[in-house]
Amino acid sequence: MIKFPVPIGENNKIVIIGGVNVLEKIDLAYEVAKEFKHSCEKLNLPYIFKASFDKANRSSFESFRGPGLEEGLKMLEEIKNTLHIPVLTDVHEPYQAKQVAKTCDVLQLPAFLARQTDLVKELASTGRPIHIKKPQFLSPQQVGPIVDKFSKFGCQDVVLCERGTNFGYDNLIVDLLGLETMRKASQNKPISFDVTHSLQFRKSGSNVSDGRGEHALILAKGVVATGIDALFVEAHTDPKKALCDGPSALATKLIYPFLSQIKDIDSLVKSQNKITK
Repeated sequence: MIKFPVPIGENNKIVIIGGVNVLEKIDLAYEVAKEFKHSCEKLNLPYIFKASFDKANRSSFESFRGPGLEEGLKMLEEIKNTLHIPVLTDVHEPYQAKQVAKTCDVLQLPAFLARQTDLVKELASTGRPIHIKKPQFLSPQQVGPIVDKFSKFGCQDVVLCERGTNFGYDNLIVDLLGLETMRKASQNKPISFDVTHSLQFRKSGSNVSDGRGEHALILAKGVVATGIDALFVEAHTDPKKALCDGPSALATKLIYPFLSQIKDIDSLVKSQNKITK
């Protein structure tokens, strides 16, 4: 089993990686984290809080990016210590890795940067487990070389995350068969699924992403039925007012009923796996 803040893989309960897309205000992030934590405690599911301190890959110059490294890490540390939960955030620049690792329990390699060797090297050197977002422009088989890079730099503790694949222009499709291909290509590393970003699409002529948040549950249920190891989902107290990716976010009030159905499916699939092994 890989080193992770909570048990993951090997037919363990599905891990919930949930939070906000980007840190806006500490009160909002805390409220979302608290709702995820309480819901996961009720359902007896392992939980990791997720939030970005900087969204460096915005399409538009005017788009909100977040509080930045210093202020963002302070907010993440406050949530971590107040709620006593592990935290995850993404790292965009090699110089950020070691500083982020002092606060965060899991570091995330963004999809657009998954081939950046210098960034991979710095992430691997932190000793933290890495959550790798599969680029939407790569086939499932092509995750193997990314995992191999981490291995060459001395890091075996990686989780691979599917977040949809480009299908023509302005659309993402989730390949259910590709999830097992990713697992085999990575030599059986744990697999997670980012339901939120898989719901994104681009309106023609627009410089911001739209989303299909109303389909979050049906997409998540379909993927969880394949026996994945973790589910990545973002929420907001008012998705219509979110400063980033609101149309794909889950409303905070829906977190518990959403996760309740996810747990039921995961429990069924994992119980059958035990019988067949």
